[in-house]
Amino acid sequence: MLKKALLILTLALAGCTSRPGPEVLAPDAGALPEGARLVRVLTVTTRAPEAQSPGVFGATRSSSPSWLEYEVSVPPVHQPGRIEWPDGASDAAKNFAVRRQTTLSREAFAARLPRTGVGLYIHGFNTRYHEALYRAVQLSVDARMKGAPVLFTWPSAGNAGAYLADRDASDFSRAALADVLWLLTKQRSVREPVPVLAHSMGARMTMETLVQLRLAGRGAVLDRIELVLAAPDIDIDLFRAQMASLGPMKHPITVLVSSDDPALKLSSRLSSRRTRLGLADVHDPAIQRLAVETGIRIVDITDVATNDSAHSRYVGLLSGEAGAKVDNTLFGGVRQAGAFVFNQVGGVFNGIGGALAE
Repeated sequence: MLKKALLILTLALAGCTSRPGPEVLAPDAGALPEGARLVRVLTVTTRAPEAQSPGVFGATRSSSPSWLEYEVSVPPVHQPGRIEWPDGASDAAKNFAVRRQTTLSREAFAARLPRTGVGLYIHGFNTRYHEALYRAVQLSVDARMKGAPVLFTWPSAGNAGAYLADRDASDFSRAALADVLWLLTKQRSVREPVPVLAHSMGARMTMETLVQLRLAGRGAVLDRIELVLAAPDIDIDLFRAQMASLGPMKHPITVLVSSDDPALKLSSRLSSRRTRLGLADVHDPAIQRLAVETGIRIVDITDVATNDSAHSRYVGLLSGEAGAKVDNTLFGGVRQAGAFVFNQVGGVFNGIGGALAE
């Protein structure tokens, strides 16, 4: 049964389309075309570098994180919600392109963190290194971030059939993520929290990391983040236990859910049909009680239009692709796009703007 479910998951998520390889990380030294935008991305990874491919990080786990800085150009023809991948040779006029990669020490990384405008992105299951990097760039550009995006990328196998291996790899990376969150928040005020966007299995890892920080007496880190969980691949009972350990959050957690998410439906099957948090129904009384008890905001984005799969619908919402205005944060569109939200005061609203502004 498990093998059959994994096969279905592979077919459902992989489809028939080919995926770009790590060659897209090769630096492009050509002239920057007029209208292109340069984005600086600070990156932390628990992936080990590929010995045969300099500058490439794969699915092997590293005993110590790597700290890097990238400059990536975004073409003048860029469309919101999309990553323009190269088709053959890289062309900065048409596709995303790495202009520069710099290896840093932990101290140098911390020194490069901007005091304002920073936002952290944590990818999910079945994601390769270059896919995570370019997604972080795309989200920051479409949200018109003023500062530098920060990417935390863990050693996902980038293979739809490696679900259990990915879950172990995400657990392996929790201590490194805790350190990154501490670096991001240590000079921030409670009134200016760091936006943190965690997708899919990355959301599960993030929640487990927050619990680890709370139990270690480092609650000041939690007070200085504003967390959005997009399509969280978390057992609802586990999430309830996590929230019990966390206690009240200074900035309520926002959860983006979709009832038609095929990846989470298959994840539920792999977990003895235990429903994932990302499939929650905002009209279900049990889910409404969960929101009231935990103080979270649950946003149903099932009807938000997207160019991507239902599991990545958050990309359209956060990028303004669904008609949302942006407000210079990593997830500004969440506050203004139309969708159903159930928040901690116990009411269902049509239209996120008013609910999240309270």
